[in-house]
Amino acid sequence: MLDTLRDITIEPSAIDLPDGPQADYERVRRIIAFISERWREQPSLEAIADHVGLSTTHVHHLFRRWSGLSPKAFLQAITLDNAKVLLASSASVLDATYEVGLSGPARLHDLFVTHEAMTPGDYKAGGLGLTMRFGFHPSPFGEAILVATERGLAGLGFVDEGDRESALADMRRRWPRAEYIEDTASTAPLARRIFNPTQWQAEQPLRVVLIGTDFEIRVWQTLLRIPLGRATTYSDIAGHIGKPSACRAVGAAVGKNPVSFVVPCHRVLGRSGALTGYHWGITRKQAILGWEAGRSLG
Repeated sequence: MLDTLRDITIEPSAIDLPDGPQADYERVRRIIAFISERWREQPSLEAIADHVGLSTTHVHHLFRRWSGLSPKAFLQAITLDNAKVLLASSASVLDATYEVGLSGPARLHDLFVTHEAMTPGDYKAGGLGLTMRFGFHPSPFGEAILVATERGLAGLGFVDEGDRESALADMRRRWPRAEYIEDTASTAPLARRIFNPTQWQAEQPLRVVLIGTDFEIRVWQTLLRIPLGRATTYSDIAGHIGKPSACRAVGAAVGKNPVSFVVPCHRVLGRSGALTGYHWGITRKQAILGWEAGRSLG
């Protein structure tokens, strides 16, 4: 984890950013990067505020509103010891949820999810004949792209540096032969369901469509059983799908997860507690874990 944290680049002040949800995320992202780089120094609130060009009061309220945690609490949440605490109960968590069976309804923290897998034929055809509707929406972790079929949510990723074309291209690579139609009106209700905790309701589960190989789908189904505020490892997942020697293959499947956040690949850590790689960036992974920590503690 230390090596991972050292790789985070500290960026310039966010003082000149305009107001709005996107600007709030950018400021919070820079706060997270600063804390992550200097966690061993236990930076003061004053030092954090000075880095982003805001007052200490603004930093405290912005960060707490965004994540449910104070900057100090988040600093504690990203330490190696905390990651090890998350891992300490991972086996029992997966043991308990695995007994439920992989084909029934799954609970992702308080966001209730039901899922189905498309047929092997759909997968082999690369999405041929499927209509994918997509839209771009604000989220607590920066702008998100959502992709949906008539059967449910099929993709969720994030936009970096305003590059929507790259975010869409990333989704297209997953189903290269599908037809893509921009339809923000269709994806907006999904975005509200996913990123607004007040709409996480058991009686109205979010339907997710998984498109991948049989092995990948088994890995993603297992991810759905990791509760809020907990984590697991690649080797634990490999053991629970009956492939204890397939840790590397599990890692590849986790990395190919097409439905970020909803299928919580961010909750998989290295055996030592290191955050390891994340398709949408280590800082965003820390941001999601911190945001979830605020809700699990609340």
